[in-house]
Amino acid sequence: MASVVQKFVQTMDAVSEVTGKIAAWLFFATGIIVCYEVFMRYALNSPTIWVDEISRILQVWATYLAIAFVLKSKAHIVIDLAFRDPNSLGRKVVDTFALSVIIFFCLIVVKYGIDIWWKSTVSGHTTDSYLAVPKVFIQSSIWFGFGQMALQAVAEIVKIWTWSPDDLPKQTRVH
Repeated sequence: MASVVQKFVQTMDAVSEVTGKIAAWLFFATGIIVCYEVFMRYALNSPTIWVDEISRILQVWATYLAIAFVLKSKAHIVIDLAFRDPNSLGRKVVDTFALSVIIFFCLIVVKYGIDIWWKSTVSGHTTDSYLAVPKVFIQSSIWFGFGQMALQAVAEIVKIWTWSPDDLPKQTRVH
């Protein structure tokens, strides 16, 4: 049983690492195509019709792909006044409660995100632009990202209760 749980934690950490890197590259690509648009618009006086929408889609996907990576890396804002020691029972309980709230919120977003995504998929909704990109591409990022974040939060709870403090990321140990 312990090996299955450890495999789950390792798999989620690996998936979050990969999606975090993909998100970084998507943000980079967004920057490149926005620079291209600026050049085309102001230097050549020939704006494009695709950069605005494509850059938005890339940013949405990058954001939702990055949220599990941020949770895994403990790179979000943390304010701890009372529970500084990661070994203390109080800190473990508080962190578990916070992650449980995250899981609850993520599951709500996944449920309603899938409902909206499915409705758009069946109806064939597209964006109101010249490109008319199917909304399926944009809306799927929401439930995918939050689903991954919920799974990563479960993995973080397992780490809190089973890993030694030396195995935890540096950000967890030093607050």
